[in-house]
Amino acid sequence: MSYTQEELSQLAEDYRRGLLEDTLPFWLPGCIDLEHGGYLTCRDRDGTLLDDDKSVWQQGRFAWLLATLYKTVEPREQWLEASASGIRFLRDHCFDDDGRMFFQTTREGLPLRKRRYFFSECFAAMALAAHAGASGDDGMAAEARGLLHKCLEYYRHPELLESKFTDVRPVKAIGAPMILLNVVQQLRATIGLDDAQSLIDGFIAEIRDDFLKPDLECVMEQVALDGSIVEHFDGLTLNPGHAIECAWFILHEAGFRDDKDLLGLGCRMLDWMWQRGWDEEYGGLFYFAHLRGTPVQEYWHDMKFWWPHNEAQIATLLAYQLTGESRYAGWHRRVRQYSLDTFHDSEHGEWFGYVHRDGRRSSSIKGNLWKGPFHLPRMQWYCWQMLQC
Repeated sequence: MSYTQEELSQLAEDYRRGLLEDTLPFWLPGCIDLEHGGYLTCRDRDGTLLDDDKSVWQQGRFAWLLATLYKTVEPREQWLEASASGIRFLRDHCFDDDGRMFFQTTREGLPLRKRRYFFSECFAAMALAAHAGASGDDGMAAEARGLLHKCLEYYRHPELLESKFTDVRPVKAIGAPMILLNVVQQLRATIGLDDAQSLIDGFIAEIRDDFLKPDLECVMEQVALDGSIVEHFDGLTLNPGHAIECAWFILHEAGFRDDKDLLGLGCRMLDWMWQRGWDEEYGGLFYFAHLRGTPVQEYWHDMKFWWPHNEAQIATLLAYQLTGESRYAGWHRRVRQYSLDTFHDSEHGEWFGYVHRDGRRSSSIKGNLWKGPFHLPRMQWYCWQMLQC
């Protein structure tokens, strides 16, 4: 069933209110570390601090969000100042001597862990670019472009990073091209990027040519270097939420360019992975699925995590806005209502992160090294802004 204009107007208001009156007040001002800078995101249901270690990519993600809100919603100085706190922490504490970034630090900024991928760098680049666009800092804009080029170097030359596996069965994951696709989109929007389209074209080509399997109606999470399917647990495990997030990045590009081919590509990805991921018995998106329908290796495969439902709300609403097809409105209604019923905390605000397949809450946690003020507020902001256009 399609949305009426009145329903879309109410939906826009619901997303606006959810962002500004529910999600952001949970995090601000309490999560800002006034002593050491940056953000303390490990929070229980009522906002109680559970751990003061800091996730580096959460520093970049929240700094990006706050600068983006300043630029696109309202120039509130507290948002820009809070964004600057995250930027300073990233600059002062989160880069190793080799130029790479850490993944986890102590509250004071002492390094605890460094991972083999470069996603901390990706989100730091987004944060620098968004803050530069909001503040007019040309030096910071150049810093953001330089960090993006460092990420591109790692992407093009994975041998520069320590490998998790031996070279017996080399594989690649969809995460690198899809995240870089969005990073480039963000830099284009905030500070400008001369080679944005050629970079984006390359990422989309790799995703389409290597990770999409039209004969199986599937988006793979991991493939061999030549794009072939790896017939082992890791190669056959699908992540529907991740693929749906990738789908909306491509749908966003389709809308930006008014490109029907990209629109078709994004919609196919959404269609395939909705069918593979949606739990018809209990509702919500499974975290993992198996390409062949046999058991998945990961024991949490049938749990429901908060973030795939954020990404699915964006993807289904964006697909509806771009195509007018009523089934996308129907999917959006389903995932939105499921999310509100299952994850939203009407007493303290924000969303719980993890539930069992039947919707029973697994934990009261609202924030940790992986969950923080990003997927949920990004979804609320993006959907609100989309509906205002």
